Amino acid sequence: MDFTFSEEQQAAAEAARGVFADVVPDAVPSPALTTGAVADEFDRALWARLADADLLSLLAAEEYGGAGLDAVALCLVLRESAKVLARVPLLENSAAMAAVHAYGGPELRGQLLERAGRGEIVLTVAASGRTGHDAAELAVTARQEEGAGEGEGADWILDGMQTAVPWAYDADFVVVPAHTAAGRTVLALVPRAHDGLALGEQFSTSGERLGELRLESVRITTRDMIDVEGAWEWLRDLLTTGTCALALGLGERVLKMSSEYTSKREQFGFPVATFQAVAVQAADRYIDLRAMEVTLWQAAWRIASGARGALPVAGDVAVAKIWASEGVRRVVQTAQHLHGGFGADVDYPLHRYHAWAKHLELSLGPAAAHEEALGDLLAAHPLG
Repeated sequence: MDFTFSEEQQAAAEAARGVFADVVPDAVPSPALTTGAVADEFDRALWARLADADLLSLLAAEEYGGAGLDAVALCLVLRESAKVLARVPLLENSAAMAAVHAYGGPELRGQLLERAGRGEIVLTVAASGRTGHDAAELAVTARQEEGAGEGEGADWILDGMQTAVPWAYDADFVVVPAHTAAGRTVLALVPRAHDGLALGEQFSTSGERLGELRLESVRITTRDMIDVEGAWEWLRDLLTTGTCALALGLGERVLKMSSEYTSKREQFGFPVATFQAVAVQAADRYIDLRAMEVTLWQAAWRIASGARGALPVAGDVAVAKIWASEGVRRVVQTAQHLHGGFGADVDYPLHRYHAWAKHLELSLGPAAAHEEALGDLLAAHPLG
C-alpha cells in the first residue's frame, strides 16, 4: 500500500506553510492576562491571505471555485495552522462548506460556496449541544409549519440552544443540527442576524470568544435546510477529525519547543536533553504524536475515500479522538515540566499552546467516552 500524500495534498500543505510562515502566536494579549476575549474578532488579515491562496475552498468543486480536494488535504492544512495558533475559523468554515457541497441543494450551494471560498462570508457549526457533553442534534428541535406536510416546501421552525459555538460572533451563517418529531436529524443554515436568534458571550480557555446560541421560533426556509440522512454524522466526523489534526499540529510544535529548550538549558555542565529522565519523557511524547498521526490519517482517509472497513467510519474517528484528546494533554504537560518555571512565563508562548491544547481536549471530550463508543461499535460489528 502507498501511504504517501498526493501531489495536490502536498501542494496544499506547502501553500499553508507559506501563508502561516509570518504568523506570530503572541500577536494578541495573553489569555492569562485578560478577563474576556483576547481580541474582538479573528485574524481577518490572515483570513484574506488564506482566501488569496485558495485555502478556504479546498473541498469545493471547481465549478464553485474550489480545488476539489478531500479531508486529508484539509487536515494537512489544519495541522500547519495549529503550529502557529492561527486565529481563524478554518476548520468550521471548511467543514460547513463541505457539508453544503455534499448534501445541500443547488440553490444553497450557489448561494454560499463561492462566497465562502473567497472569504466574503464566514460559516461556523454548532456542534456542542446544550452542555458540551450531550448530542448536538438533540439540543434543538425542528418542525415544519402546521398545515403543510414534510417535504412540501413549508418553512421550518427551530427552538433550542447550543453552547460554545466557535466564532459565533464573527460568522455570517451557523450550521445548526436539529431533530424532528420523527427522529430525523436535519441541518439548518441560520443567519447570525435573524429574528429569534440570540447569542450569549462565552470564552474558551484559549481566550477566544464563543457563543451560546439561543433559538426561539426561528423560521428557516426549506432552501436553507439540509434534510438528508447521514449529513450530520458526516459533518460531525469531519469536524472531529479536523480537531484531531489541530491537536497533532499543536503537539508537534510543542515537542519541538521542548527539544530546542532542553538542548540549550544546561545543568551540571551538560544540556538537560542528555539526561536520561528528560530523554525518556520526550520519547514518550514522540510516541504519542506518532500514534495521534497514524490514527488521524486513518480517519481522514476513511472520510475522504468512503472506503468500507470492519467498523463504520465512526470507529476510526473514535480511535483518533482517544489518542488526540489524551495525547495533546500529555504533550503540553510534559513540555511545561521540562521547561520548568520558564514554561509559565507569559512572555514565552508555551503557556498559550497549553491553553489552546486544553480547549482542544475539552472539544474532543474524554477518552473514556470514546472508548465506550468504540466498545459499542465492536459489540455491534464483531470482528472476524
